Amino acid sequence: MTEPLLRVEDLRTYFDTPAGTARAVDGVSFSIAPGETLALVGESGCGKSMTALSILQLVPEPAGYIAGGHVYFQGVDLLDYTWEEMRRVRGADIGMIFQEPMTSLNPVFTIGWQLMEAMAVHGKGRGPDTRRRAVELLTRVGLPEPERLLRQYPHELSGGMRQRVMIAMALANNPKLLIADEPTTALDVTVQKQILELIRELQQDFGMAVLLITHDLGIVAEVSDTVAVMYAGQIVEYATTRDLFRAPAHPYTRALFASRPSRDQRGRDLITIEGIVPQATAWPPACRFAPRCPERWPACENVAPVYQKLASPGEDQTGPAERGVRCHLYHPELARTRPEQPATLEVHP
Repeated sequence: MTEPLLRVEDLRTYFDTPAGTARAVDGVSFSIAPGETLALVGESGCGKSMTALSILQLVPEPAGYIAGGHVYFQGVDLLDYTWEEMRRVRGADIGMIFQEPMTSLNPVFTIGWQLMEAMAVHGKGRGPDTRRRAVELLTRVGLPEPERLLRQYPHELSGGMRQRVMIAMALANNPKLLIADEPTTALDVTVQKQILELIRELQQDFGMAVLLITHDLGIVAEVSDTVAVMYAGQIVEYATTRDLFRAPAHPYTRALFASRPSRDQRGRDLITIEGIVPQATAWPPACRFAPRCPERWPACENVAPVYQKLASPGEDQTGPAERGVRCHLYHPELARTRPEQPATLEVHP
């Protein structure tokens, strides 16, 4: 089996707040193989973006801090790196597309200056070769008139164009891993499709791995190989995309599928997940999804579920993921304490 390019083990990122300690990322583990796309899925507030920032040691300080765990990249634990050592990794070996390009691009510098700066800080200088590389990158991401674009400022570009600039900056130094945090948020459907196709094409050309953070299951089905479903700071289900869409296991995952509009809706009301993601300072003491789960029983509110391996629904496991789930429904002993009850969710993968 191929050695993972990135392996995250028991990552914990906390924040000190007036309301107490916020456990934003609380024991997260996953891995990404070279050339693989892993989708990190869940509602807003589940800790997806903070997981990405933790990998790059960009947790907002002083309130935020990494409380424990390991982030192995090419076999080396990045959490042992100093700030200066991490600066050499960010933008070089690991590129990141941030969630909002307008706030990620500096409004007082031209696109060209910022793009060439991304290369200059990693030793490529600011000469004619760097400028040619900048033009090549803008052309590669499908932007017209790249020479003129180098002289423009972020506010002169549309949202889709700014997002393409961010992709160009993330790819400027041929990274081995690309972290894309909601790369299609606030873009219209046509531009979304173009951006996703672009990332997929560039991934094939550069041979890089991708960590895609999203809440859109349609995007997950289209571009990912493996899916990690995140809720309340924890991974609650982990599977290949094929296995997850064939048979979602965790009640939260099934609820996400059930809440999607389907072609046979026929005027019926959309199914919703009742309630909201709890505050990170007050996670439920046992199962964190229990207050919203239609399949809960007393054990869910008293005993914390453990992450356990789960057999693939198919004849054999497909892809690199080892399927797992964090739910009492699959615990050999606790599952027997569940009262008989009918299924409450109709799932349309």
